[in-house]
Amino acid sequence: MFNWRLVFKTLGVLTTLEALFMLVPTFCAWWYDDPDLGAWIVSTLITWLSSWWMVLAGRNAERRVGEREGYVIVAAVWLVYSLFGMLPFWLSGALPSLTDAWYETMAGFTTTGSTVLTNVAAQTHSILLWRALMQWIGGMGIIVLSVAILPMFGLGGMQLYSAEVTGVSYEKLSPRIADTAKHMWITYIGLTIGEGVLLWLFGMGRFDAVCHAMATISTGGFATHNDSVISYGPAIQWTIAVFMFLSGINFTQLIYLFRGKPQRMLHDEETRWYTGACLFAGVVLSVGLLIYSGNGESIRQGFFTAIATITSTGFVAADYMVWPPILWMIVFFLMLTGGASGSTAGGIKWVRLAVFAKSALAELKRRIHPNAVIPVRFNGRTLREQTTSNVMAFMFFYMIIIALASLCFCACGIGFDESIGIAVSMIGNVGVSIGQWGSSGCYAALPAVAKWTATFVMLIGRLEIFTVLLLFSRALWKK
Repeated sequence: MFNWRLVFKTLGVLTTLEALFMLVPTFCAWWYDDPDLGAWIVSTLITWLSSWWMVLAGRNAERRVGEREGYVIVAAVWLVYSLFGMLPFWLSGALPSLTDAWYETMAGFTTTGSTVLTNVAAQTHSILLWRALMQWIGGMGIIVLSVAILPMFGLGGMQLYSAEVTGVSYEKLSPRIADTAKHMWITYIGLTIGEGVLLWLFGMGRFDAVCHAMATISTGGFATHNDSVISYGPAIQWTIAVFMFLSGINFTQLIYLFRGKPQRMLHDEETRWYTGACLFAGVVLSVGLLIYSGNGESIRQGFFTAIATITSTGFVAADYMVWPPILWMIVFFLMLTGGASGSTAGGIKWVRLAVFAKSALAELKRRIHPNAVIPVRFNGRTLREQTTSNVMAFMFFYMIIIALASLCFCACGIGFDESIGIAVSMIGNVGVSIGQWGSSGCYAALPAVAKWTATFVMLIGRLEIFTVLLLFSRALWKK
């Protein structure tokens, strides 16, 4: 029997955490004397009271989290967080349309980073901080945060962790999964503080440094200015680029690095694929820009754009839509890749791309030598057939969803190439796209139906497809 009481209790506990997070922009609104202080107080109270209603609805729940409960909680928490997270945008009048408020909030929590705000710089400090904080919460994952905290309430977290963590597989740093989540969050917080301090030292204002640090480490890309980070100097842009790159690495590997075991990261095959892709794409874009423009900023703009796109951060250091078409088409294909598994980046992930490529080459060799046993190896180990099947299934569904979303966008009157660009951007949680929306990342002109479709695709991309699709599977709900 499905344990609905536990689902309500878990969602209630997690929503209480969201209410606590809302106190941060509420205090910010009071500190800066923002006119939307009242909206923040009301939003926080509604969220807190609703969380306690859910906790009461789940009282006396059995402490049993099965696979079904895990998948439902993982999917539902993103919807619940977005439902309450949109209240400040709507009540303050920053986004008076419910559709726009929902879109902005979902783009924040899923770290997609696309926006419907036509004038970001005109927003209050509290709204800008909430946009960054949403991405920071969603970057490491609401569920990974919950796994570190839920044991305090007598709730298990293994099923939630395995349903939410991205990639082909996941690695525990310690026997207790809650300890693994805590190590990841400590690293996450440390990177955020480190980047924030460096940005401030290099001349960025304290408030902007905090917002950009949270948006970078989460690979979200919400900026506090209309032109993203174009107006900032080279030192700030290079700092952001470095931390975007670090955030695209598997956090387990980063933890080993900070523990003084760099050999673990250096020997990790996915990290090498990811690093090689960033270097290769950066060189190609830089050389292309040097040939096209010949200015001294080409190297910085090329590498920044490559890293921002591969990691799905979506920050912009230059308007790539004015570059030659061959270059922005390269940017488009980079949107499909993503960072490493177990990172905050979106996209397909390099472990899947590596396994996909190796499987294709192995199949080619089998055609030549039909009687030979040619295994697919990764990190020196032979992969199980189930793992390669998982990758193939993921790639299939990934492309099908892009095709279906593109058809929906085309039906809304959007051009063919722009529809594909938006679909790839949304499922990869990139934010920026090609064509009319291009490097601006502003989707205010999208029709309402397209916006709702885009938010659903964002959620599917953030939860790695299977978690959402399984909820529509009859087999999951059988006894």
